[in-house]
Amino acid sequence: MTTETPDAPPEVDGDKYLEVQQSEDFMRLRKALRSFVFPMTIAFLIWYTLYVVLSAYARDFMSTKVIGNINIALIFGLLQFVSTFVIAWLYERHASRNLEPLAAQVKARLEGDQ
Repeated sequence: MTTETPDAPPEVDGDKYLEVQQSEDFMRLRKALRSFVFPMTIAFLIWYTLYVVLSAYARDFMSTKVIGNINIALIFGLLQFVSTFVIAWLYERHASRNLEPLAAQVKARLEGDQ
């Protein structure tokens, strides 16, 4: 069994990285990433905190039976998993549409001006 290693990245001096870091393309890339990551993280943390707080302080509400032995707490718990997968799917779409084209521009600038 052989394992192939990817080609080593091209040699780039540190000044080039600083130049690219200060470029407009890189700033747009960082802004596009942050515009998704920060709001989504805050939304998920609020959602998760709501679940924990309700579980701790609204036991009567959370123990309300919906169908058979399935209560609101179980539904909220399962929705935590669903929301995680939805966020991952949304991030993939955001990255494909917004981040990858900008990252390609940054990479081309970094590798092209050697």
